[in-house]
Amino acid sequence: MGRGSLVSKERDTCKKNSLTNINIHPHAHSGLNFVGVEQTMNNNGPGLFSDIGKKAKDLLTRDYLSDQKISFQTTTDAGVTLTSAATKKGGQSSGDVGVLYKYKNALLDVKLDTQSTVATTLTFTDIVPSTKTIASFKLPDFTSGKLEVQYFHRHATLTSAVALNHPQTIDLSATIGTPMFSFGAEAGYESSSSELTKYTAGISVNKPDSSASIVLGDKGDTIRASYIHHFDLLKKTAAVGEISRRLSTNENTFTVGGSYAVDGLTVVKAKLNNHGKLGAVLQHEIISKSLVTISSELDTNALDKTPKFGLALALKP
Repeated sequence: MGRGSLVSKERDTCKKNSLTNINIHPHAHSGLNFVGVEQTMNNNGPGLFSDIGKKAKDLLTRDYLSDQKISFQTTTDAGVTLTSAATKKGGQSSGDVGVLYKYKNALLDVKLDTQSTVATTLTFTDIVPSTKTIASFKLPDFTSGKLEVQYFHRHATLTSAVALNHPQTIDLSATIGTPMFSFGAEAGYESSSSELTKYTAGISVNKPDSSASIVLGDKGDTIRASYIHHFDLLKKTAAVGEISRRLSTNENTFTVGGSYAVDGLTVVKAKLNNHGKLGAVLQHEIISKSLVTISSELDTNALDKTPKFGLALALKP
């Protein structure tokens, strides 16, 4: 076999691996689409439209809790991942158990909660080359089904999602560019009223240690700009700033925050906005891959009010 054939075969293998890489996070929050699953389809493309501004948003929102939660995750020798979680918020308690199983290019995710709701998500990669197909539904609500198709190209990403509920809604998004620079838009359409339910546009500039974005959302009523900068290779120490303005009310919100790795096991986070809301997070890895997270929020303009506290324990033996 010639050198050219070997290089071509290696390139095809790398592309296939990038389309099927699945990471399961032990402390991810549940949802109808992906429940605790993050999937990267193409590291050489611009990414999804929902990725624009996501890094800054995650640093300002992730792990800032106002409830108490304990979760457990383990994986059997057969490759089946079992999860369970219990949450208490206010005076309400809830819980769920779940199963995740990956077979070749397919991923099955089933979750049963204390409300007797069964949420199921089926994900297929490469049914058509460079695509990901996600089918999700909840039982006993048969009208909760949703079908989403994502297409990844070197210079563009397209998504289309159809909700089977009534009235039926269709969401479309497109992103054009490269991993370093991209811009895109999304829109939602309701069939019964023949009206757009949403339209959003955004632009993103990314570097290995930083990311900046501007998003125009809420049907053009809100503009949000954010910037995040990482100071270490593991991206555990970072600073972030976000400013948003609602045009209809002339209301501005400016938030600054950051994270700092105290050591290899402990991370602290903090954020403060111009309305006086101060938040803090302490996260510690008690044993390998098992985390305890303590968070609080204080209104500095109303010190007589009781601060909010949150606690999460994520165990992954």
